[in-house]
Amino acid sequence: MTQNIPTNARILIVDDEPANVRLIEKILQKNGFTNTKSTMDPLDVLPLVEVFQPDLILLDLHMPVKDGFMVMEELGELIEEQDFLPIVILTADVVQETKIRALAAGAKDFLTKPIDHAELLVRVQNLLQTRALHNEVLDHSHLLEERVDDRTRQLRQTQLEVVGRLGLACEFRDDDTGLHTKRVGILASKIAASLGCDNDFVTLMREAAPLHDIGKVGIPDIILLKPGKLSSAEWAIMKTHTTIGAQILDGSPHALLNIAEEIALTHHERHDGAGYHGMSGEEIPLSGRICAVADVFDALTHTRPYKEAWPVSDALQEITAQRGRQFDPDVVDAFLAVVESEYAEAEDESSETEEQEA
Repeated sequence: MTQNIPTNARILIVDDEPANVRLIEKILQKNGFTNTKSTMDPLDVLPLVEVFQPDLILLDLHMPVKDGFMVMEELGELIEEQDFLPIVILTADVVQETKIRALAAGAKDFLTKPIDHAELLVRVQNLLQTRALHNEVLDHSHLLEERVDDRTRQLRQTQLEVVGRLGLACEFRDDDTGLHTKRVGILASKIAASLGCDNDFVTLMREAAPLHDIGKVGIPDIILLKPGKLSSAEWAIMKTHTTIGAQILDGSPHALLNIAEEIALTHHERHDGAGYHGMSGEEIPLSGRICAVADVFDALTHTRPYKEAWPVSDALQEITAQRGRQFDPDVVDAFLAVVESEYAEAEDESSETEEQEA
């Protein structure tokens, strides 16, 4: 950090006695401090501070209309808490109570009238140097904060990339496009938003839902990729992908993986309690209830090793039929609202295209 005295510093002089103002200006200018402004009217202080942005204020304490205490009170509301704007009190009043009151009001130092030239310079130089050091520390702190924020963003991006690739790697086992997980995440986040969930939860659903089937890494291909109906024994093994997924994701301190663990374990639960683990209604975490609808709709409308894709209309009819049975009624309603909204948007875009082509 620099030890140089900033002679280009902006100094504001406030004193109702013209002789004092001229004397201070002369002393400062003689010693290289030429960037000064002065006023003999305390009512001008706030406007001057806002425009001039002084590095130091030399303030008379006893002035008519508005004294130095009143000026400092107003400055306290104007100056940011993290800023260090030194105020030096000019006064002939050496009473201890006056000094304590002035310090409590925000003053950093005193100059007793009549003003001593050498003392004025030393106090001004010390306080300007302190302000310069303070600003350097503040700038360095801001730089460190920016670096920490940047590093945090990088780590967050890395986390999301790893999570995304993990879900993708698992999905490639029974979906050669690897897009099912991404679609489920997008739809789950839209359903959450339609339910009125907060932005953080909506974001977590988009990021965590793609890991819903991560437990399938523990299911043998002969079962996972079987084109026909599974036997009872095979089905029992297939159902373990929920607990396997929860075990893989268990114990993380991060909200993303906590939600992903919930989803992995509960996305095959049913509202009526007839799901994999017997949970029902609101026993099932909201994340699992949302993902259940998103997962089934996407699975129905896309080709899988064991089935052909359903028409969207048939899939919507099935989801609606399972409202209150397999699926949470509120989640189904939110899902249908999302579909209706997107259909309306697609209709609008189609109409606009036709009009442009016409």
